[in-house]
Amino acid sequence: MKMEKNPSCKRFNLRDLEVFPNTILSPMDGVTDAPFRRLCRVLSGNRMGLLVSEFVPTDGDAVFNPEGHKQLRFFPEERPFGVQIFGRFPDRMADAARKIAAKYSPEYIEVNAGCPAPKVAGKGSGSGLLRDLPRLQEILHDVRSALDRSGADIPLTLKCRIGWDSESINIMEALAIAEGEGVEMLTVHGRTRLQGYNGLADWDWIGKAAAAAKIPVIGNGDVNSVDVARERIENYGVAGVAIGRGAMHNPWIFGQIADAWEDKPARVITAAEALDVFKLYYGFKIEDGSTDKGAEGRLKQLAARLCKGFCLDERGGEADGESLDVALQVRQALLSSSCAAELLDRAQSLKEGLAKDLVFDPGRLVNLNGAKETEIKYGDQFKGR
Repeated sequence: MKMEKNPSCKRFNLRDLEVFPNTILSPMDGVTDAPFRRLCRVLSGNRMGLLVSEFVPTDGDAVFNPEGHKQLRFFPEERPFGVQIFGRFPDRMADAARKIAAKYSPEYIEVNAGCPAPKVAGKGSGSGLLRDLPRLQEILHDVRSALDRSGADIPLTLKCRIGWDSESINIMEALAIAEGEGVEMLTVHGRTRLQGYNGLADWDWIGKAAAAAKIPVIGNGDVNSVDVARERIENYGVAGVAIGRGAMHNPWIFGQIADAWEDKPARVITAAEALDVFKLYYGFKIEDGSTDKGAEGRLKQLAARLCKGFCLDERGGEADGESLDVALQVRQALLSSSCAAELLDRAQSLKEGLAKDLVFDPGRLVNLNGAKETEIKYGDQFKGR
């Protein structure tokens, strides 16, 4: 069931902040650090909508110390910027929010009720909060109260899934709790915790939440192109879209959406440009203090996703066997590199050789998941970070 609400929506307001384009880079643990956010921001022409930190844990410290969390590092040019926190103890979540607000003055603080990883959800935080809505309500209440008492006049937002499993969809109850506790924006990932990252997101439930909400609802799940972003916004009534794995397949997507919203000609990213991105990303990682080995791991992490968008078929659609074979050869050449320098050299050689006849068309990808992927664990995918 699709929900018509605001078919021309290209921006939304988070309190007094006007957000354009109406996009958010979804936080992904071990992926969306400052260098990756910088990569997307530069490729977008600084038109990102909202940026958010990686998940900041609050359960581990008896006394929360912002200095001890590298996820909190961001740069002035990333504003408007939000910090996402997760945990299962209301008092610790509130204390962390208060200290983060005092030290960093982010544009908003977000509570994570969406992460499906067993080490998070299994301990009652992240999407585990969807099995304990009273605890979720207490966390939201205490965080909002702590911010108010401290004089930190910044919005509180919530990111959640539609429910724990298909038998316990409770997004509408979570929405009611959020609005009752002063949450000013809700981002809904259209999968259950049990789904992890498998299957397709259920946008009908996202649309139902958007239709009932008095606050902006952002839809999250399977947005991988301008056309999909437009269709989700127009047909499901969301205020905007959050993009996670779609940005790993196509870090230009935010700029492409902004161009479309500004009625600019569609920009086609060539295979050569796609391969050039590794040099840019490597530079950002090294400037951020990464080791060469750590940068290599992140380059391969990006290559594993980015190369899936290569094909010979300029007409789009499913690529044929020959096209897939060439794209796989490009991907394998990059992933089998022994070091970052070799990967960068191979990217340059591929530009002038095997990849010269390829096009970059990540929008043709429907399934953004690996065949057996049930959760994002990028930190374990490539060692040596």
